[in-house]
Amino acid sequence: MIKALRVDERLIHGQVAMTWTKALDLTGLIVASDEAASNDIQKMTLKMAAPSNIKTIIKPVDNIINLLKDPRSNDMRLMVLVSTVKDAVKIAKAFPKEIELVNIGNAGKMTPPSEDKKMLTKEVMLTTDEISSLKELIDIYPETFFQGTPNMEKHLAKTILSTYDKEI
Repeated sequence: MIKALRVDERLIHGQVAMTWTKALDLTGLIVASDEAASNDIQKMTLKMAAPSNIKTIIKPVDNIINLLKDPRSNDMRLMVLVSTVKDAVKIAKAFPKEIELVNIGNAGKMTPPSEDKKMLTKEVMLTTDEISSLKELIDIYPETFFQGTPNMEKHLAKTILSTYDKEI
């Protein structure tokens, strides 16, 4: 069962490994990233960052979609991690009713700044195209929210976007 879909450009790191895995009582972390899946050093680093008792799989986005369609995945408590909102949309379209929560954690801060990037929260900076993808994600999962860790305040993405749209 997909407990969570999280957009986090860092993929697996302390917040995910130590707080989200416990808060959601996860048995698996699934990294859906074409880039990470093709980089042996990054795969090794991500697996090292995951708790030893949590199964960790790193594969391209399309492979993860096929993997999650396998009925055996229903017996696990999984968090799917993607680095972009666009990849989150692809996963959400494949599982339009099966994901319990959709979370935007950290996005756009590790890529170079541009005039097209807008700061939506302290942790999230998105380009116009990424904001369009976020709107598409909200259409599929209206309760999509921004939250760094389970202890932080949760902000509905549609509320943040409505404020952003008014500023344009």
